Parts: sequence; C-alpha cells; structure tokens
Amino acid sequence: MQIFSAEVVLLVLTLSLPVEAKKCPRACSCDSITLTTACVGKNLTDVPPTVEEITVKLDLRNNNLQVLSRGTFMHTPYLTHLNLQRCNIIEIKEGAFRTLGRVVSLNLAHNKIEILYQESFDGLSSLKELRLDNNRIEEIQPGAFTQLGFLNTLAITHNQLVYIPNMVFQGLQNIKFLRLSHNSLNNLAPEAFAGLFTLSRLDLDHNELQFFPTQTMTRLREVTRLHMNHNPMVYLGEDSVSMAKLTHLYLSHMSLQDLSDKAFSQAPLLSHLDLSHNHLRYVEPFSGPRDLTSLNLTGNPIYCNCYMSPLRQWARVSGVKLLGACSGPPHLSDEPLQAVSPLDLRCRRGESPVEEEESTERVPPTVTATAKPKQKVKCPANCECDAFAGVPKLTYIHLERNKLAQFPGSALSLLPSLVVLHLEQNAISKLETSGLLSSLGSKLTELYLGNNNLTYIAKGALDSDSLCTLHLDSNQLTEVPTHALLETPNLQELNLSGNSVRWVGPNAFQPLSKSLKRLYMDHMGMEKISKDALLGLASELRTLTVRGNQLEEFPDLSPLTGLETVDLQDNPLRCDCSLLPLRRWMENVSLELTATCGHPPELRGQKVRGIHVFKSCPENISPPEKKSAAYPKVKKSKADSLKSRKVKAQTTAKVAKLPRKQPQRKPGPPKVTKKKKILK
Repeated sequence: MQIFSAEVVLLVLTLSLPVEAKKCPRACSCDSITLTTACVGKNLTDVPPTVEEITVKLDLRNNNLQVLSRGTFMHTPYLTHLNLQRCNIIEIKEGAFRTLGRVVSLNLAHNKIEILYQESFDGLSSLKELRLDNNRIEEIQPGAFTQLGFLNTLAITHNQLVYIPNMVFQGLQNIKFLRLSHNSLNNLAPEAFAGLFTLSRLDLDHNELQFFPTQTMTRLREVTRLHMNHNPMVYLGEDSVSMAKLTHLYLSHMSLQDLSDKAFSQAPLLSHLDLSHNHLRYVEPFSGPRDLTSLNLTGNPIYCNCYMSPLRQWARVSGVKLLGACSGPPHLSDEPLQAVSPLDLRCRRGESPVEEEESTERVPPTVTATAKPKQKVKCPANCECDAFAGVPKLTYIHLERNKLAQFPGSALSLLPSLVVLHLEQNAISKLETSGLLSSLGSKLTELYLGNNNLTYIAKGALDSDSLCTLHLDSNQLTEVPTHALLETPNLQELNLSGNSVRWVGPNAFQPLSKSLKRLYMDHMGMEKISKDALLGLASELRTLTVRGNQLEEFPDLSPLTGLETVDLQDNPLRCDCSLLPLRRWMENVSLELTATCGHPPELRGQKVRGIHVFKSCPENISPPEKKSAAYPKVKKSKADSLKSRKVKAQTTAKVAKLPRKQPQRKPGPPKVTKKKKILK
C-alpha cells in the first residue's frame, strides 16, 4: 500500500512539471519555490500576460514598456515586489496599479516619467517603498500620493523638480524618509511638507535653494536629520533653523559667508552641525543648541585671531569637538582648531575679524553701504540698474523664471565678485554683443541659460578666461556655437541638450580642445555627427552624452582616451560594418556603456556589444565612404601619368618599359593604400 502511494505521488509530480513549465513566459525565468518571475533585458513592449497568477516578485528591468496602461497587472494580484527600472516608461495611466493592493516595493527608477498625475499610484494601498530616481519629473500634481498611506520611503532624486507646491505630499501618513536630492529646486511653498507628521529624515542636497526655507521646515515636527549640502546659500539669519527635534544638520559645500550666532536658536536638540567647505572666516558661539557635540568647519578659510577666541572657549567649556584648521595667520596656518590654545588667538590693534593681507585696501563698511558706483553703461528699458549697488561682494545671483528678454549685463556690472549666474526660464533670444561677459568681472565661472529662446550667439559674446560651466540647454540653437567659444579657454562643462542641432560638423569643439571635460548633447534630434566632430578633445574629455537622438552612425571614440562616462542610449544605430570602429572601442574599455541597434530590423533593440554581425566585417578595410573621400585626387593623377607614358611608348621600345617600373620610381596610390593597411 505504501509503495503504491509513493508511485501515485511520483506520477502526479511528473505530470505536473510540464504544465508548470508552460506557464512561465518564454522570455522569462521562473522560480516556483520563491514565486519569482524575472524577464530582464528582453526588449519587451508589454508585460507578458502568461505570468503565473501566484507570482509574488516580478522583475521587468531593462525592457521597453514605455506606457503602463490601465489593468497592466490585473493578472498578478498577489505581487509584493515589482521592479520596472530602465523600461523607458514615459507615462503611467490611471488604474495601471489598481489591482496591486499587496505590493510593498515598487521601483520605477531610470525611466522617462515627466509628470506624476493625481491617479498615478491608485491601488497601491500597501506600498512601503517607492523609487522614482533618475526620471524627468518636473511636476507632481496634488493628490498624487493620497493612496499611499503606508509608504515609509519615497525617493525622487536626480529629476527636474524646480518648485514644490503646497500639500503635494498629502496622504503620506507613515513616511519616514523623503529624498529630493539632485533636482533644481529653488523654491518651496510654505505648506510644501504639510501633513508629514512622521517624517524623520529629509534630503534636499544638490539643489538651487538660495535661502533656508524656514517657514516650510517649521512644519516638520519629527525630522531629526536634514541634508542641505550643495545649495547656493550665502547667509543664515536669526532663527533660520526652527526645527524642534533636529539632531543632525548638514550644510556643507554651500556658499555661506556669514551666519548669525542665533541661526540655530530654535533647534535645541542639535548635536551634529556640518558647515564644512563654505566661505566662513570666523564663527561666533551659538545660542540655542544645548547638546551640540560636533561642529565641522573643515575647508573654511578660518582666520585664527582674537575673534575666534570666544568660539574656542565655548567649545572647550561645552564639550564641542571642533573639526577643521586655521587658514591664517601664517604662524597658525593648518593648525587644527581643536588644538589651538585660546592664548594664541590674538589680534593686532585695530585688526578686523576677517583680516587679510590686502586689509589696507578694504573699504570701510559705512562707505560700502552708502556709496553708489559710477554708472558706465546705459540701463536697459524697464530695469533699475542700481538694484545691486552696495553689494560688491555678492557671488551668486538667481534670476531664473522671470521675463527677461535681454541679457542683463549692465545691471550686473556692479557685481565684480559674481561667480555663479542663473538665468534659466527667461525669454532671452539672442546674445548679440561682443564681450558680453566682460562687464561681469573676471570671476564668473558658471553661467546657466537653459530654457530660454536663444537662436543666435554672436562671436565674442561668451569670451571669458574664467568661465568653466556653460549651460545652453533647451533653447532653439540649430548648430553648435563654435564661433562663440573661440575665447573660452577654460570651459570644462558644456550643455547643449534639448536644442535642434541636426548635424554636428568637423572641429565643432576644437576651441575647447585643452579644457572641455563634460559635454552633454541629449535629445537634440541629431541625425549625423562628423567623424572629426570631437577632434582634439583627446585625453581631456571625461563625460559624453548623446542620448535620445537619431544617430545611425557614430564615430570611433578610441582617440578620446580620458572618457569615463558615455551615454549612447536611445539612438537607432545601424549595426553593420560601418559601426565596427565603435564596436572595437567598446570591447577595449571597461566603461558602463549601453548602445542598442536600430537597424537592420532583425537586430533592433539588441545591444551593440552582444551581437555577432561584426565578425564578418573585413578587419583591415575602412568603410567605403572613407576610402572614396581619402584618395580621389591620387587615383586621377595615376590615370593621367599612365596615359602620358603610353604616348612615350610609341617612340621608343626602352621607354615602353617605363609603365612597369613606374611604381618603383614614383610611388602611386596602390602602394600608399597597401602601406595604410599595414599600419592598421
């Protein structure tokens, strides 16, 4: 009886195996034990309808879904983990996730989503983690998260957010960690974070916030850790940070030149404060924080004279650890702040708190506040050019999202210390004046002109020895402004993405051959790029992106020996022998590089690195167009030479032998071609 039962069980198991195998989609791999289905990198345009209903984890990374329609996941109601990274998703339709009430983790990172609609996440009532990093999100509609009452972690980093409106995160009743790093945020509405009563950590680093958003942050009652690094803030005034439970505050790599001793008076529990890599010359003891244990001043030009003595005394009495070192005077240079004795912190008679070697040239504060520099340039219409009088040391200016129709050069001429200028999202159509940047002084290093209406840039308009970063993205340029870059010898970053540049010709970036490190040319509709377009960039160029264009061919990148990042995604590359130089280069580098075929049809969507069509290409023969372009004149001269020899052959038998000796006496194209093959 027992033997019979065992046979029956074995028979049942044997019969059941083929049935289960058929339920797994052909492009996927399935694990019946963990109830996991993985369909990774298969260029799928739809979610396979035959995915087993009881699947718990579904991995669809690196496909081409583009649009998530209503009811896309209606056949997999038991999912708990869904991964949709790198699926070229542009839009999420209403009801796409409506049957996924058990999902706790959803990954939508590295897609092309631009707007989060009010109904985008309906149905995800159990979701705890949502990843939206590296999309193109520029708008979040109020109510987008109202269905996500159990969400703990929300990540929207590396997107294009500029503004957070009121109540946009309404409904996140259990949120703990909100990440908004690496956006372009320059404004937060007063009620932007209203309702986030459980939030404990907020990341706003690498944005464009020029002032500490005090009113907005006051609503965050439970936040203990706040990251604000890499925002262009210059000053923190009294009561700037009003957060009752904040313990860790990170304000490094900003532009702080001064801060009030009462800046943190409304943050009584602050224990760790990071002010590293700013422009602070001295700091006064802080009032308010009772439990401060660490103050990081590393990378600041701290001048260790008597004005630093109160801070040193306060730190010693309160048990605060000071990180950083003195930048001067010379006898204390590089001395750790923690090791400096209060007796060493002395001042000469009349010495100021920020004494410098050029102190004799300093302008008294009373004069600075009242004097008005002489106006040298006529003020443009509808402008008030004395608006910046009295602030000659201002280094950062944000004038984006206005209606400026002209570059405000004359208005900014009063700012000789200007380092960074933001003019995005205005209505500037032309830069017509030669020497346009010369009126801004010699310290301007970053200029942002994205999202204007630029159609023309005059030669000399961008002449500058100090300019290092230039963003011209999302304008209406139809060609690379090579002529305008002739005198920008130190430009390291150039962004041309979002313009309508169909063709990039030879030597387009030759003026920047000794400086350019980062070049962005995404989504320009580019159809062709010359094989000599990047000529001269050699070992300097580190980053090259040409994502989302119409390129079928691409030049050999082997001369660019310094490349560290290359993005060729979303180009319909023609995978035949003309692409052989690029394929060879790809095989010899260790970069993370994605390039897919667009032609011929049978190879569409396949990775250039993975196909074998290049094995049939002649190893030492250049593409036909290169041969015809290289030697047309040489072939013509050979024909003429042979013809003349035939005429001479009719008069003498000795001369008749000359055509056979011709290659030895006067080398012609055949020998040159052979030599070129050997070199290859």
